[in-house]
Amino acid sequence: MPGNPRNGRPYRRLCAQQRALGLPCWQCGGEIDYSLTSYAAQRSAYAFTLDHAQPLSRGGDLLDPANARSAHRRCNSRRGNRTTTQQPQARASRRW
Repeated sequence: MPGNPRNGRPYRRLCAQQRALGLPCWQCGGEIDYSLTSYAAQRSAYAFTLDHAQPLSRGGDLLDPANARSAHRRCNSRRGNRTTTQQPQARASRRW
């Protein structure tokens, strides 16, 4: 049974290359705190995560540098597997 490809050397190398570029978040344009690593990065909404412009669930390539983008953890999580950075419209409340 193969392991998780995100734990492999090629994926870690792609993350390191993207981190070294020091780019802002591709979704909101805000600065990413690249100093956060390990446990602090897991807890901070403004830490670096590798996002994929074409989501993996929609056919994007995990290891393609052209598909890799720098993003805040919160922006990456909020976007999910949508192909656009626009957020869904807020629904009207049920309370009248």
